[in-house]
Amino acid sequence: MTKAILILEDGEVFEGLSFGAEAEVFGEAVFNTSMTGYQEILTDPSYAGQLICMTYPLIGNYGTNPEDAESRKPFCRAFIVKKICRTPNHFRSTKSFDALLKEQGVPGIEGVDTRRLTLHLRTRGAMRAGLSTKTLDPKTLLEKVKKSPSIDEEDLVATVTTPKTYFYGATGAWDVDDKQSLQSSEAVSCRKVAVVDFGIKTNILRLLRQYFKEVQVFPGSVQATELLASKPDGIFLSNGPGDPAKVISGIQMVKEILGQKPIFGICLGHQILSLAIGAKTYKLKFGHRGGNQPVKCFQQKQIEITAQNHGYAVDENSLKNLPIAAEITHINLNDNTVEGLRIPSKKAFSVQYHPESSPGPHDSRYLFQDFVRLIEKGSFRA
Repeated sequence: MTKAILILEDGEVFEGLSFGAEAEVFGEAVFNTSMTGYQEILTDPSYAGQLICMTYPLIGNYGTNPEDAESRKPFCRAFIVKKICRTPNHFRSTKSFDALLKEQGVPGIEGVDTRRLTLHLRTRGAMRAGLSTKTLDPKTLLEKVKKSPSIDEEDLVATVTTPKTYFYGATGAWDVDDKQSLQSSEAVSCRKVAVVDFGIKTNILRLLRQYFKEVQVFPGSVQATELLASKPDGIFLSNGPGDPAKVISGIQMVKEILGQKPIFGICLGHQILSLAIGAKTYKLKFGHRGGNQPVKCFQQKQIEITAQNHGYAVDENSLKNLPIAAEITHINLNDNTVEGLRIPSKKAFSVQYHPESSPGPHDSRYLFQDFVRLIEKGSFRA
């Protein structure tokens, strides 16, 4: 087996064995606490520019399949695991995780003490890193890491968004039994939703198609005039990677459409909506990534276990005394960060987490129904 080395920009070194593609890559090292869903994590565009450390020690045991991909290809830079399973056993599996990474050109390293790496990132924060099967001298690789661009400097949305507008045709949530998409048992009543793709996951589109007759997807660079010219009943702002403050065209577009159509935003879409009304965002020390984040919903007076993947958050203090009033609807119970907002005067709302899951719990899927309610009745649920 080929040797591989992972080094963080503070000089911390982790040695292991290569799996997936043999390559040399640089990006931001982060960790994810999910126990399953490694294929969905691999193909989530929000991980663009990042090297993902999985805290669960065994990855790849149920293989991969085409249906579980969340985008057209992986956008992360590398995968870091304790142990990779090269002989998966599952009835849906068509390819091992190792083989998928080789095919997609994504390098991986196994044999890493992922507990030590995770604790280090929690203490020191997410940081630049390099993974290589070619440069095995730590000093040389560290020099390359320090010369590599920060993830905050890259225009990551441009690398993951759709290059052209299209209609999404699949209907409803995925059914693993007969391997086809199912139409929701609830009537599809809303005519059309316009989706702004900042790095959207496929399962979001499946769930939107569950409630809308037409789902039209636009590039993240879409102008407000083009978006409104499509005559949607509502507008959806998707998840995506990187620093939300760098998505200047998206922020300006949201400023122009606010109040003209009901809006629902998820993750990066939540942050962009917040910036559009004058709030501020900031970078979290190590982010929230995993399928077990507890969130309190004030409206329903209940706790949701949520799937999350973000490195930035909305500054709660910046929401005070804005020209456009915003209400906090959800908070993260681990660190009290803002997890949800609604803007009554503009018929807009958003959440920081991923209600579509895939992977993760389904506690928050009611938010898609809330979007439909906002469009049909013009009001939020009490």
